[in-house]
Amino acid sequence: MPPVLVIGSVAMDHVKTPYQKRQKLLGGSASYSTIAASFFSPVRLVGVVGEDFPEEYWSLLASRSVGLDGLQVAKGKTFQWSVVYHTNMDGRTTISTRLNVLQDFSPTLPRVYQTTPYVLLANVSPKLQKYTLGQVQSPLFVAANTMDFWIKEARKTLLSLLRDVDMLILNEHEARELTGVTDLVRAGNLILELGPEFVVLSKGEHGALLLGKNSLFSCPAYPLGAVRDPTGAGDSFAGGMIGYLANACNEKNSSGITFEKLRLAVIYGTVLASFSVEAFGLERLCTLTWLDIERRYNSLCTLSQFPF
Repeated sequence: MPPVLVIGSVAMDHVKTPYQKRQKLLGGSASYSTIAASFFSPVRLVGVVGEDFPEEYWSLLASRSVGLDGLQVAKGKTFQWSVVYHTNMDGRTTISTRLNVLQDFSPTLPRVYQTTPYVLLANVSPKLQKYTLGQVQSPLFVAANTMDFWIKEARKTLLSLLRDVDMLILNEHEARELTGVTDLVRAGNLILELGPEFVVLSKGEHGALLLGKNSLFSCPAYPLGAVRDPTGAGDSFAGGMIGYLANACNEKNSSGITFEKLRLAVIYGTVLASFSVEAFGLERLCTLTWLDIERRYNSLCTLSQFPF
């Protein structure tokens, strides 16, 4: 199976929800995306941690057969993020964001990483995404994730990046922020005009939309009894998508990427995201089995009336 290159943040998260408070959880966009993608394809992780990064997290990543040659250790502390989720889990308050070693991160990709065919630019600054992508030689498919902060603070760089990616993944609020329109289908079509061939709009508990130049697919969310920790759901979604896509489209050129396979990738991404919120941090993804994934995938296919 062809490998996936994931570039993003590796963090230690401090999370408080109505259920519980947890400290120093392995987090960050790259961590969630990497674990989700690893169910389908080998992953090469690119990120930076500090000298305080726990040995148990190195072991956890290694247990998923993740390539760690691109995970650098810098002098200082690992990126830390503290958050409190509101009672209904729909809103949150960020208590602190300490970039630490991530602030000056400027990776040089190992030579073998430079020919990775599938790339996920997980949620991190567009400048870092663009710099890292510039070191990859003729990738078959590049997906990028972003957030409202970068849309506001690094819009020019983000727009430049969009001309170099095949797919942009963002939520409905970010799509409206980026385009200035409220209708999601229209917003998606406007984003397509900015460069990507495909756009995925995550709508949380209402599912996701996949848009191509002349195609549209709507995937429902998997109905859950309880959400324990929403952190990383979008990153797990993106990782599940790119991991499945690399597995399913393992031809030597991009002609194997069809809209039908992209629809399946959206369903698998939705499945991984639904599991990730069932426990704190990466705990649920790390106990997940392939049988669990297939059962939920089949249920989602039935809900979306997609043939499987």
